[in-house]
Amino acid sequence: MEKVKYELEIPIHASPNMLYQYISSPSNLQEWFADKVNARGKIFTFVWDGSEEQAELITKRAEEKVRFKWLESEDDESFFEIKIEVDALTKDVSLIVTDFAEVEDEVESAKQLWENQIDELKHTIGA
Repeated sequence: MEKVKYELEIPIHASPNMLYQYISSPSNLQEWFADKVNARGKIFTFVWDGSEEQAELITKRAEEKVRFKWLESEDDESFFEIKIEVDALTKDVSLIVTDFAEVEDEVESAKQLWENQIDELKHTIGA
């Protein structure tokens, strides 16, 4: 089944350097994204409410973005990516999240989940 790709942009008042630490390191991801995060090489294990999900880190560009591929969805093109974007004129910083939902009906709730996670990140870093 074809998954539905979606993207959301969330402004955030923080330096790209600091943000990058929070989207790329297991210990910092654990502070806002999941209850527990472990990494062994390129394989990250995320734990939410006792449930484990594994993803491979497929792209990592310093101060720019990280992209993960869930191991359970290896037979499709889906991934999730968190990209740091800085407006050339205003220097405003935003996080661009790209992810996939199983069906069209899940896109809005998935976006809401990401917004809640990013709110948690903002709270964690005081942005």
